[in-house]
Amino acid sequence: MSQRNIAFIGGGNMASAIISGLVASGYDKQSITVSVPSEESKKRLNEAYGVRTTSDNIQAVTDADVIILAVKPQLMKEVCTPIQENVDLSKKLFLTIAAGTQVQFYKKVLNRDDLEIIRVMPNTPSLVGEGVSGLFADALVSDEDKKFAETLMGAVGKTVWVEKEEEINHIIAIAGSAPGYFFLFLDAMQRKAEALGFEPEQARALILQTAKGVVKLAEHEKDLAFLQLRNNVTSKGGTTIEAVNVFEKNGVYDTVDEAMQAAIDRAGVMEKDFLKD
Repeated sequence: MSQRNIAFIGGGNMASAIISGLVASGYDKQSITVSVPSEESKKRLNEAYGVRTTSDNIQAVTDADVIILAVKPQLMKEVCTPIQENVDLSKKLFLTIAAGTQVQFYKKVLNRDDLEIIRVMPNTPSLVGEGVSGLFADALVSDEDKKFAETLMGAVGKTVWVEKEEEINHIIAIAGSAPGYFFLFLDAMQRKAEALGFEPEQARALILQTAKGVVKLAEHEKDLAFLQLRNNVTSKGGTTIEAVNVFEKNGVYDTVDEAMQAAIDRAGVMEKDFLKD
């Protein structure tokens, strides 16, 4: 990856995951600046990754080639307004990892119609280098900058480009929010395991190893559809088919469809609300 000066505005879990991946891949630590409000956060980031830290957003972005906006959507306008008032933003590439904030929102709050911006939707497994990130680039972003963003996010997992901005909301439903679905299912399994008499640690170990094995098996049998893999572990009159029948009777497909659509719809509402401000 080409070495550019990168400024992170915000140093939470997702920003830390990206920083960790960059440093582990050999990126120059002194080319990374992170702006966070507290001395405690500055110390944590500096000690963990050896990067530059500051509490001054303006100082962080002034000499940056790439600015990664990694604060909550609700804080984005508050963060961006002073930047656009005090920094020349020409020739700077922006990446945002906030849900529900459209390209048009950033062009408005940063007061630049020619803003080069890429929306990135990572998920929490990025914290362990096993994430997946959806990316959407505005038409003004060059192929070189797109490649840089792809390589940058590749430091924490796989990347998928979408052609239409609204498809970022689909990525949210499929990958961004999906860890929550899986953790909910794992919790339900652990509760039943404990009700059957297993100790919490033993139940967790059994469930996690099974989940890990399922993913490995699906990756190994890459030519088989998920439904076929399910069929391969069910037999007429067996135990698994009885459990699967309960899931289907209770509408598992409709429930998943409704849940994912709810995530998409919520992202759309957030986009409209932020553009109103």
